[in-house]
Amino acid sequence: MDKRALKRQQILEVASGLFRQKGFDATSISEINAIVGGSKSTIYSHFSSKEELFVECMSSETEQYIKSMTIETAGQVRLFRKSPQLVIEQFAVAFLRYICSPDIVDLQRLMISEAGRSGIGELYYARMQKLRSNVSALFTDLMNQNILRKDDPVLAAEYFRSLLQADILEPLLLKARKDQPDESEIVRKAQASVNAFMKLYGPEKNEGVASTSF
Repeated sequence: MDKRALKRQQILEVASGLFRQKGFDATSISEINAIVGGSKSTIYSHFSSKEELFVECMSSETEQYIKSMTIETAGQVRLFRKSPQLVIEQFAVAFLRYICSPDIVDLQRLMISEAGRSGIGELYYARMQKLRSNVSALFTDLMNQNILRKDDPVLAAEYFRSLLQADILEPLLLKARKDQPDESEIVRKAQASVNAFMKLYGPEKNEGVASTSF
């Protein structure tokens, strides 16, 4: 990693800690700069505004995690051709485990609370759409292999996400639920969601699973 990339990562780590601790309004660029060192222009050479920096802090970790998961899942499906649904279930378990973790739930609460400020909500939504494109690309791949029925992969990704989050994420975000979902609950929820999803998007009976040559 070069010096510029290292500095960017340092800014993100410092800013993320301050934003989570104090919120958007109470955190200043000057405060971030005092810890990072250098001048304000250094921060602005990486991020055009405080809003952009905030959104990057709130989304970059999730984006990298989802991207790596979709790449791994695509590879696993090709490796285990006879049990693609099991691989999709493993992806669903990993996704649920991540979004229900206390740190990520807190991050989502913070993002929602600040969404109305200076276009933050719009910036964050755009980043999330980019993130979701990784999942829709995975589903495009699965549709091309006849593992999923050919349809709109973007809509399929939205249905998949909605099925997984239903009845489990909202109570956590609203603090209506005090305990964390344990592993067995996450697995049951993932399996039920994937079963429902496959009823919608499972391959047509006459399609079968496409063969793959290496």
